[in-house]
Amino acid sequence: MKHIQLSTLSIKSHPQLNEKWVQEVIAANPSILGLGDLVLVDKERTQPSGGRLDLLFKDSDGPTRYEAELQLGATDETHIIRTIEYWDIERRRYPQYEHVGVLIAENVTSRFLNVISLFNGFIPLVALQMTAIQIDGGIGLHFTKVVDALRLGPADDSEIIEPADRAYWESRVPQKIVKMADEIIEICKAFDPSLELKFNKQYIGFARGGIAFNFATCKPRKTAMNLSIRLPRSDEVDGKLEQSGLDMLEYARWGAYRIKLEPTDIAKHRTLIEDMLHLAYEQR
Repeated sequence: MKHIQLSTLSIKSHPQLNEKWVQEVIAANPSILGLGDLVLVDKERTQPSGGRLDLLFKDSDGPTRYEAELQLGATDETHIIRTIEYWDIERRRYPQYEHVGVLIAENVTSRFLNVISLFNGFIPLVALQMTAIQIDGGIGLHFTKVVDALRLGPADDSEIIEPADRAYWESRVPQKIVKMADEIIEICKAFDPSLELKFNKQYIGFARGGIAFNFATCKPRKTAMNLSIRLPRSDEVDGKLEQSGLDMLEYARWGAYRIKLEPTDIAKHRTLIEDMLHLAYEQR
């Protein structure tokens, strides 16, 4: 088989090509990025800060959105900060989705590669290096993933969970917040009377027969209870939560809905909370 020498070029230095051309190519066929089956949500999306997000994508059948920033030439600090800023704005505006920042540049330099990798421990970031290839009849774009998003997982058997008791939590938060866990376990006993609360220093979980059975967890705060319910993301559940008016936190990357509950919320939204807990219990 004959080898053909590929000829690459710089889009930034090209007399006819520009960032707008790249944006249109990607928008027309997001799969060329190599990030899966993506659907274009928006381009040149106006931000409250006054800037514009180059491209916004979503998984065709998943809960993830990708905030993409384009840069011709080599990476610089301005575009890295802009990528993080737009990622943060979008995740705050739409906490029901999982968000990943994407920086696309012709040259991801070693200096900023290290910076991006450091941020990636706390912010899910993807860096794609874009190569323009001259071929017969046109120009092709090839994307290489040089930094992949670090996705954090849930507590697992390898994590040391420190046991605690009710007194531990009552010394840290108001008793009325701890009592919300009692209300939640009473809801759960409607479909499994053997369930009981299991107090840990990290969270309040559930147990059955003395063994952890965490289809959901409670995290007491000073003024509210953060309830995590392990359920796959679905449009149906999203819609019910949005209509309820409950304070939704960002969907957890390990697959859980997170809701900030005020003391009066459990009684007010008991049916919805019970339905979600029961479904998570059945799928455990």
